[in-house]
Amino acid sequence: MKPIISFPFLDLTLNPPNSFQVFGFTLYWYGVIIAAGFLLAVCYCLRRAGEFGLTSDNVLDMLIVATPLAILGARLYYVVFNFSLYEGDLAGIFRIRDGGIAIYGAIIFAVIGLFLSARFRKFSALSMVDLGAFGLLIGQCVGRWGNFMNREAHGGETDIFCRMGLTDPVTGVTQYVHPTFLYESLWNGLGFILLHIWSKRHKRAYAGQIGLMYFAWYGFGRMFIEGLRTDSLYLFGPIRVSQLLAAVSCAAASIALFVLGKKQKTVDK
Repeated sequence: MKPIISFPFLDLTLNPPNSFQVFGFTLYWYGVIIAAGFLLAVCYCLRRAGEFGLTSDNVLDMLIVATPLAILGARLYYVVFNFSLYEGDLAGIFRIRDGGIAIYGAIIFAVIGLFLSARFRKFSALSMVDLGAFGLLIGQCVGRWGNFMNREAHGGETDIFCRMGLTDPVTGVTQYVHPTFLYESLWNGLGFILLHIWSKRHKRAYAGQIGLMYFAWYGFGRMFIEGLRTDSLYLFGPIRVSQLLAAVSCAAASIALFVLGKKQKTVDK
């Protein structure tokens, strides 16, 4: 049985199921919520494609290549850094319905798929990165609620005002933890709103600018949020893989924004 969820500061107690049946087939809310986030992201990108010099066909062509690669990357990233779980059961690597994916793997492989698609379909890869940044923020904002349904991706124990309670239905013992899934959902939602407003009021100085903003924003937030989680993937002992990637991507994107911004000002003079 899954723990009962509570938020004391909202005086709210919930016990949502993590799956449901459709014609005898089990569907998991985690997958349904991720699919909903994906569809919302696609609809948004299709609607704004023309503003980035792209067509709806360009977006769909990219998705045909990037989507399966993203799923592969999400699973591969998790397996590589959790290989001890599969050493005695290699077939378990392919049982993705049992759980075990990582967003950074999905992003890395999706970007690879985007550039491959751009090369063969002859559209601007960097403009697609800019447009795709909005889709990623939408998908990540919505998708994190799948973790809520699974009672996962939370942080360590805390007494912070917005703590989340997880009550064992058998023992009645409640553990209060950081709702890190909520932190990341709100961070991505805020990032989407800010980038959307910025892109409506400003013209891109160069292709790839919004993509760099995304990596700087997401990396900055994830760097801190990952440090609170209890289910991180580790590299070389105490190093959290996703926290390291977040810090590196944030720093690299920030430096690139600064350097390219200065070059653009020089050109405009």
